[in-house]
Amino acid sequence: MNTNDTEIRDALIKHLLSVQENDIQAYRETTSADLSMYEWWVTQQRIDGLPFHEFMMEANAKRGAVFGAEGEPAPTRFDLSNLLIQHYGETAIASYTLLITSAGAQGTTVGSHNETRVMVKLDGKWKVVHVHKSPTYFTPHLDPRS
Repeated sequence: MNTNDTEIRDALIKHLLSVQENDIQAYRETTSADLSMYEWWVTQQRIDGLPFHEFMMEANAKRGAVFGAEGEPAPTRFDLSNLLIQHYGETAIASYTLLITSAGAQGTTVGSHNETRVMVKLDGKWKVVHVHKSPTYFTPHLDPRS
C-alpha cells in the first residue's frame, strides 16, 4: 500500500469508527453533506444526506447500541476483508467485505456484508461521498451446501 492509499485507508477507518462509536461530529468531518447511499437492509431506495445516519447514531447512543446491536454495549470490532483501494487523483474507491464481530452473553457472533465507499479529497481531507452495500449470502447459481 503506498502513502496515498494509507492516507485513504486511515480516513476510511476514522469514518467507520465514527459510525461504530455513534460519534456524529467525527461522522460529519469524514462524510460529505451530499452523501448518497444504498443500504439493502434498510430500504430499496437510495438515501441522501447526513440526517439518516445522524438520526440512527443518536438513537443507537441513547439505547447503548453499537452497529445496531441491542442491549448492553458488547465488545465489538470490525475488520475489512479483501480491502481494495482504487485511487484516481482526488477520488478513491474502497471496496471490501465488512466483518462485524460482537461478544455477548450468547457468545461471539460475526456478521458481514459487502461495501463500496467512494471518497473524494475536499479541502485537503478525504470524505465519503457515496456508499453501496450488498448482502454476502450465496448467489442463486451456487449450491448452498458448498
